[in-house]
Amino acid sequence: MSTTPESRPISEHVRSDVLTRLKRIEGQVRGIQRMVESDRDCREVVQQLAAIKASIASLNTLVAETYARECLCIDDQVPSEEVAKLLDLLKAAR
Repeated sequence: MSTTPESRPISEHVRSDVLTRLKRIEGQVRGIQRMVESDRDCREVVQQLAAIKASIASLNTLVAETYARECLCIDDQVPSEEVAKLLDLLKAAR
């Protein structure tokens, strides 16, 4: 994959965590498919869907924070103090 100066891949140290979380989410989704196929209680399905939603939100926060810290702060495109304020605001709004 080629990159342009504007695009940067997820850094190596975060990539492994992201992939681990994605595989866990994939397993959760497959588990819900099995629950639905075996006529499990709707409440249990909703509970598992909520868990997936929380997992995705957490992963999204990790990737957004990585982007902010590793991409926006490079070459002082955006001052790191402003990025920190934005990240705090996003965490509070979650």
